[in-house]
Amino acid sequence: MERIPILRMGKFLLVTIQIDLYDRLATNLEADLVQMVNKTGARGVLIDISALSIVDSFMGRILGNIGSMSKIMDAETVVVGMQPAVAITLIELGLELKGVHTALNVEKGMELLKTRIDAEDEEIIEEEDEAGTE
Repeated sequence: MERIPILRMGKFLLVTIQIDLYDRLATNLEADLVQMVNKTGARGVLIDISALSIVDSFMGRILGNIGSMSKIMDAETVVVGMQPAVAITLIELGLELKGVHTALNVEKGMELLKTRIDAEDEEIIEEEDEAGTE
């Protein structure tokens, strides 16, 4: 069975989709990513879709599901490399991709993940400090 490779880079998971996704491959990717977030304790998921020229409503929902499930498991999701036609299609389909952040490329996506995770960690520390002083 065909699978999309998931690479671990420190506290992040990196997925580069280089082939058109059919439904079963997309659902396998969704399940594999959620399992990897759980197994590795990853804090961020970066999905590079720069090779995709078409994203249908099903794939859009899969990306949104990955973002939502990852967020529940304390990981941020960033999609990078979105082609203009893909962005237009997602908007026309009314897909908001809740829980998914976007960036222009992998480099900017990694910066965004680091920034978001650092900000979350600072919030937790502040909350713990406030709880300790009450």
